[in-house]
Amino acid sequence: MTTADLIGADPGWLITVKALLVFVFCVVLTLLSVWGERRLVGRMQQRPGPNRVGPFGLIQALADGVKLALKEDIIPAAADKIVFIIAPIISATTCFMSFAVIPITGQVTLFGHKTAMQLTDLPIGVLYVLAIASVGVYGIILAGWSSGSTYPLLGGLRSSAQVISYEIAMGLSLVAVFIYAGSMSTSDIVAAQSKTWYAIVLFPSFVIYAISMVGETNRAPFDLAEAEGELVGGFHTEYSSLKFALFFLAEYVNIIAVSALATTLFLGGYHAPPFLGFTENWLGGWFTAIWFFSKVLVFFFVFVWLRGTLPRLRYDQFMQFGWKVLIPVSIVWILVVATLRVMSLQGAPRFVVVGFAIFVVLLVMLVNAGFDNAKKKKESSVVDDAEAPSFAVPELPMNISAVNVSINNQGVDRG
Repeated sequence: MTTADLIGADPGWLITVKALLVFVFCVVLTLLSVWGERRLVGRMQQRPGPNRVGPFGLIQALADGVKLALKEDIIPAAADKIVFIIAPIISATTCFMSFAVIPITGQVTLFGHKTAMQLTDLPIGVLYVLAIASVGVYGIILAGWSSGSTYPLLGGLRSSAQVISYEIAMGLSLVAVFIYAGSMSTSDIVAAQSKTWYAIVLFPSFVIYAISMVGETNRAPFDLAEAEGELVGGFHTEYSSLKFALFFLAEYVNIIAVSALATTLFLGGYHAPPFLGFTENWLGGWFTAIWFFSKVLVFFFVFVWLRGTLPRLRYDQFMQFGWKVLIPVSIVWILVVATLRVMSLQGAPRFVVVGFAIFVVLLVMLVNAGFDNAKKKKESSVVDDAEAPSFAVPELPMNISAVNVSINNQGVDRG
């Protein structure tokens, strides 16, 4: 029996239990993620991080949540109150909905029923996740617009432009996965990676997705929507108390969601590495959940690592990188993957397929080198053609020793 058949046979109460378990997992992982990020960044900056509230500071995130709940809830007089209240709810609820199609385990037994830790298996599951992520950004945009203030509005506008740019690159990076797996169902994609992970076979797609998911979650160095240096706090400047806590929760759950999707599409999902496949039967199949969350935590560590090491990009650099680098590379890679896939399905010899791939790589390198040379010539011509300044420029002395002697003489005369 396939995973889709198992999920389709689940009774309503079991689906509710699984949804509750997924929600609890996400909330607990958020609390641990906040604590883990502070500890990791602290180590990177040679300081201990949170270590007072609870053992090793584990309850620090929970204490911060209680503190936010007890703070005064202020709504600006110029704000659109209804939209101002709805915006954080949109951001917080949509990020949880992405987990409905993420397969967390293989076949397991839960309360005597054979099932899998996946709420539903849609034929277009990946498109569902992308659509939910797009709706979630409306919370940020509406929060900036409804605040009645300039800087939150600029943060919302930046976020909308950011989402349009990097969602295109993210969607294009997944096309190669669909071509190889022959399906958009998350469970089918995981099953197709039983032998080889797509992070190896489709490495360029994996890199493009990894970059795009950082931009999609508004994390450093792509946190332009909430850049404190130029926008005070960005779209949530006017928020306080629980509304601010909802945005904080949405950010970390969204990080876990995009990491879970990357694990599903490129790292074999809940499957163990090929040489450790025997562990998937441990604990009645529940050990596959440990493999799944281990891969998610690796992605989370990369998020924290980037935040602790890279400075924030300028906005023009950020947009230029999305439109002029990621999107064109994604389109070229899709053409290459589609061609290679057709050649392999039609029974072309392996050396022909490999030769075509090498030819494409060399062609791209030559074109890139040509563009670099043309850019350097253009820059040099601009420097050569620069007009002389209209103001008088004194001539520099060519004999440095003579200059030193004159300076010393002036010092002696003054003495």
